Amino acid sequence: MAIKKADSGWLVDIQPGGRGFKRYRKSFATKAEALAWETWVKGQIQQEPDWQPKKRDTRKLTELLELWWVNHGQQLRAGKNTHSRLLLLINSIGNPVADQFSADDFAAYRAKRLAAGISANAINREHAYLRAMFNELKRLNHWSGENPLSEIRSFKIVEKELSFLTNEQIKILFAALEESSNPDALIVSQICLSTGARWSEAEELRSTQLRQGAIEYAMTKSGRNRTIPISTELEAQLKAIAKDGRHRLFASCYSAFREAVDRSGLKLPDGQLTHVLRHTFASHFMMNGGNILTLQRVLGHSDLKMTMRYAHLSPEHLQEVRNLNPLARLTLG
Repeated sequence: MAIKKADSGWLVDIQPGGRGFKRYRKSFATKAEALAWETWVKGQIQQEPDWQPKKRDTRKLTELLELWWVNHGQQLRAGKNTHSRLLLLINSIGNPVADQFSADDFAAYRAKRLAAGISANAINREHAYLRAMFNELKRLNHWSGENPLSEIRSFKIVEKELSFLTNEQIKILFAALEESSNPDALIVSQICLSTGARWSEAEELRSTQLRQGAIEYAMTKSGRNRTIPISTELEAQLKAIAKDGRHRLFASCYSAFREAVDRSGLKLPDGQLTHVLRHTFASHFMMNGGNILTLQRVLGHSDLKMTMRYAHLSPEHLQEVRNLNPLARLTLG
């Protein structure tokens, strides 16, 4: 239908954008007025396509997730894990139609999560994953709308003091590890304390990563390879294990480490079980006079701010305060 004679005059009934787009209807006293208005509407739409509402995007969030996975996510080292987390999140909020999902919807979801006892850190990670998914789809031209999470601020996290083991506590832990039925737990712990490695990096060590008195960590969390020197004693131990013909040097021993910690009686903060070894390496490195930039390279931090958490442990940290404060200068005067 375009222009039709009606009881009230001439009725214009057009859908210039095609099926699925907005329909325009208006009555006029004369046919000439109706024809003129029809021509004007079509001209407006040709000149300014945005003049009419955009066709709705009826895809659900799970469809966007699969687009993200195919075009980007599967290339990421932790892509499968991120995909699983996003799928759980999307199903938890009811898998809404994408263009109806709003900041309010996510704010309500995370409020429920917080009330259920989920940590703010964990919720911030979910926020970051979903926001990044929309950003990447927009970059790839698979999403034309605004990112619904772009204006939501992450929860502010109060920084906690990092826990590390003293020399005496390290001895207690090693004694408990020596009693373990899994001997790999002890040497993996020694690697973490010697090189600042994450538990998974040390536990998954392969013979090909031993390089002339050093360990090369590849496929790391940051995506950057790093090579860390080790002592001749540790190198000899690792080479002896590698001679057995094992490509991967150690069996899974996380549980053995946890059991040893329980036997030792050491009390570690929540979430810092094996990671306490990495914190211990960094803390002792700085306390023994290490350089903060060297520590950044060893730990593989892309942002120096992450490494600066250990700066206060340096013997020289802020020592100028003792002599440069006004009271000290007044006394000297």
